[in-house]
Amino acid sequence: MSLFEFSIFAKGGPMMWVLLAMGLVAFMLFVERALFLHRGQIRSIEFIGGIKNILSKRRIVEALTVCEETPGPVAAVVKAALLHADDDADKMRFYVQEAAVLEIPALERRLGSIAALAQVAPLVGLLGTILGMATTFFAFEKDYMPASALANGMWQALLSTSGGLVLAIPAHLAHHFLTGRVRSIVRDVEWAGNEIMKYLLTEYRAPVGDTPTVQTHDHTAT
Repeated sequence: MSLFEFSIFAKGGPMMWVLLAMGLVAFMLFVERALFLHRGQIRSIEFIGGIKNILSKRRIVEALTVCEETPGPVAAVVKAALLHADDDADKMRFYVQEAAVLEIPALERRLGSIAALAQVAPLVGLLGTILGMATTFFAFEKDYMPASALANGMWQALLSTSGGLVLAIPAHLAHHFLTGRVRSIVRDVEWAGNEIMKYLLTEYRAPVGDTPTVQTHDHTAT
């Protein structure tokens, strides 16, 4: 930050430092959440296809190993289904839903903090504006008011409002972006859970090489 830019920043008053700290916190939260969600989102269709291919060879231990080595809630939900592959549909569904309930809150963690920063930033800027106007009116009460006193109060009012908006707008966009990523992962989790349950309850339990036989009856008259 150059000397000129720093001098303008300092004219915004004490609330500018509060907004700067809030901006740094919001940026760190966004980067952490973006990286976490990026690691947790996998190609669900390809993953489920690979698991089905392994299960078709009756290698359920290998399928469990693949799930353990794959990060993200989709793999955790599929693993829960595989661990109860021999249970009835209701019991399997219970454990799949339980795994999803444990995974989804981790996806939504800290999103509320980003939303709170986006909502509070304009209020902090407004507080700085009020302090700047109060400084200006205090200068008016004096017998002699230099032009610099009026300018300083107006600078503080304008820069505080601008700083609050500069922080709030990208914070709202960041929250919207991360919320969309969470919704996408949740849809993948729901689809993967239903798909692996359907496979385990039908194709996986069918005997290998089982083909329907057609019974014929001899209607030849004797």
